[in-house]
Amino acid sequence: MRNLTLLTDFYELTMMQAYHHTQQATGRKQTAVFDMFYRENPCGSGYAVAAGLQQVIDYINNLSFTDDDINYLRGTDTFNEDFLTYLKKFRFTGDIYAVPEGTVIFPGEPLVRVTAPLMEAQFIETAILNIINHQCLIATKAARVCWAALGDRVLEFGLRRAQGPDAGVYGARAAMIGGCSGTSNVLAGQLFNVPVRGTHAHSWIMSFETELEAFRYYARLYPNACTLLVDTYDTLKSGVPNAIKIFNELKQEGITLTNYGIRLDSGDLAYLSKQARKMLDEAGFDDAFISASNDLDEYIISELKAQGAKVSVWGVGTHLITSKEYPAFGGVYKMAALKTEGSPWQNKIKLSEDPIKVTNPGQKKIFRLYDIFSGKMKADLITTYDETVTNEADLTIFDPIATWKKMTLKAKEFTVKELLQPVFKDGKSVYPTYTVTEICEHAKKERETLWDEHRRLVRPHLMPVDLSQKLYDIKQKMISELRR
Repeated sequence: MRNLTLLTDFYELTMMQAYHHTQQATGRKQTAVFDMFYRENPCGSGYAVAAGLQQVIDYINNLSFTDDDINYLRGTDTFNEDFLTYLKKFRFTGDIYAVPEGTVIFPGEPLVRVTAPLMEAQFIETAILNIINHQCLIATKAARVCWAALGDRVLEFGLRRAQGPDAGVYGARAAMIGGCSGTSNVLAGQLFNVPVRGTHAHSWIMSFETELEAFRYYARLYPNACTLLVDTYDTLKSGVPNAIKIFNELKQEGITLTNYGIRLDSGDLAYLSKQARKMLDEAGFDDAFISASNDLDEYIISELKAQGAKVSVWGVGTHLITSKEYPAFGGVYKMAALKTEGSPWQNKIKLSEDPIKVTNPGQKKIFRLYDIFSGKMKADLITTYDETVTNEADLTIFDPIATWKKMTLKAKEFTVKELLQPVFKDGKSVYPTYTVTEICEHAKKERETLWDEHRRLVRPHLMPVDLSQKLYDIKQKMISELRR
């Protein structure tokens, strides 16, 4: 793991020095609570998918300033030697709670809660946002694409269009969490032990005298993973017929074809796939799959499915790995509480003329409420740190802005799960290490708890994210007092 300590905005360090100077001058030691959350679902989605926590853990575990880091900062002529000496011994010593990767998430609820000495909690802001924002965005986009594919396999093919190596590698990881069944990214496959998939390029075909010869060499080399790209010259007059010839040759030689098919990368994918399916079936290759690529996204796939396209494997690249039409997740990191040594905790709130930007104060928990009969989500409830939610009695919850919107869940007819889990305690990692495969399984189960109305691609129904009465009262009181 690379040392990402200087992966931060410059003002985090200037604030740290100011905090350090104030503490040295006054003897005042402060501990802060920060929440990382987001305000709006990306891509017009009704939900998002949590991803990136493992990289945050790696970042925190390796957080330390090297001699080279100190010398670089000294060279900026901004930091005094007392502060640089402090940085030499800097380690994270606080607590972090987070929503597990793969969990379905909604706006306004803390994905990461940091409780630490103020300087430490402040410093890690930028890296946490950088890591979580990117991976949540790609995981969410992948979940939408996979939903549009209606159970077909979706492969992440975006490495060459990603914004650099890290975006390609960790984007592939996030895409797997979002539901993709494989990636073209070999380094991601090695690092995360996920399936790697691929076919061949048009250049392979063009390097031979004939398309048939190119297919023949490729198929004989990979009879158990043979996908032939059929659109180099003429899909229906050349590509598909030549693919069928090769499949017949192998069959006549007693070679059993498994996991084989063709790929379409241009043209009218609905029409071409239907025609290709008919040709393959008539030739006796009804078990051959048809895969498709070519600037696909969830909307195009949904339309192709509606038009009866005979595609069962979708290779999605640019639009997925870059989340092309919605390029940023928009997560923020805001102070929620502050404690000066020897004094009680003080709740903190950020006000704004825009209601969506008014934060929820204090140390909080998130409880997810499920319908006991269907297993589907009913709502999320954000509470104060000292509250507990059970299904022993009826529970009435309400929208924190449109307070007349209420829902009563009957006792014993719902179940409850607390979302935020301990990740660091006193600077030590306490979170289990999960493989990407395990995270993917969790993510799949999570998505199955969503109602279809929340998963639809256009104008989805939004899941209620409500505040407990106690937290609502605290928030309203603080707003009233600060606006006097």
